[in-house]
Amino acid sequence: MRGKETPMSPFDVILFDVGGVLLTNGWDHAERAAAVERFQLDAQELETRHAEVAGAWERGEIDRDQYLDVVVFYEPRSFSRDEFFDFILAQSHVLPDSALPILAVLSEANHTMLGALNNEARETNEFRFGKFELRRYFKVALSSCYLGLRKPEPAIYRRALDILGSRPHRTLFIDDREENVVGAKAEGIKAIRFTGADALKKELQQLRVL
Repeated sequence: MRGKETPMSPFDVILFDVGGVLLTNGWDHAERAAAVERFQLDAQELETRHAEVAGAWERGEIDRDQYLDVVVFYEPRSFSRDEFFDFILAQSHVLPDSALPILAVLSEANHTMLGALNNEARETNEFRFGKFELRRYFKVALSSCYLGLRKPEPAIYRRALDILGSRPHRTLFIDDREENVVGAKAEGIKAIRFTGADALKKELQQLRVL
């Protein structure tokens, strides 16, 4: 990974976020609002309880059932954990104006290692990687649930660089959230905020990645 730089490959590694760049967010505000309506839940209570344990779930500190026990099943329900979790999984789709076609082109060119750097709970992460065949593109999945860290914590970017053996200036990161882009840049990583496929394509062409 620390070899000689070549014009063909200005970066040793390109890391993509998943939700908001390739796919819809798996369990964000809109998805939780849909669950509130579908299962007739108290929105404020769900959001408060979610905030208490979402970080632990995404870091892999608790599992699906532990999360659901706190957020939904703290009292008897007319539906099951599996029914509720199936609803969560069903919210995942390819993002309109997704960067997936760009990722596919980069994968086919095979000039640079491609990986994911995303915040996601283990159960939803593995479902999404499987359903949308993301491992066909990514050589490494640096997901929060595996690293025990979340973006934009500085340590997650440092851990990613350590695992990859890549220098910050030779690492490109693409994310849709400004705070995550700022966090990566603070560690010396070249970072792009994703605003749409066309804009990303132009930026990658300017960087001689495409």
